[in-house]
Amino acid sequence: MTQPLTRRDRIAEILTRELAPSALEIHDDSARHAHHAGAKALGNPGETHFNIAITSAKFDGLNRIARHRLVNGLLAGEFETGLHALSLVLHGETTP
Repeated sequence: MTQPLTRRDRIAEILTRELAPSALEIHDDSARHAHHAGAKALGNPGETHFNIAITSAKFDGLNRIARHRLVNGLLAGEFETGLHALSLVLHGETTP
């Protein structure tokens, strides 16, 4: 029997499929935020806050806001099911 994917795994799968990153780092930072009202309200002590760093050619030509909107849009389903916050560092292949 296959174990269900963790939120981290789902995020990695979505970002890899949609952005074809040359570099992808995902860190679950939920433990540092467990005492926050937003995390408590979700009723899930983990997998609510993530730090993500991505380098992808799909970001080339996009400004910082457009890059963030792209990633947040890709992960909309995760926000609907308990993801609370992302800290993002997003770089293009040819633009910082």
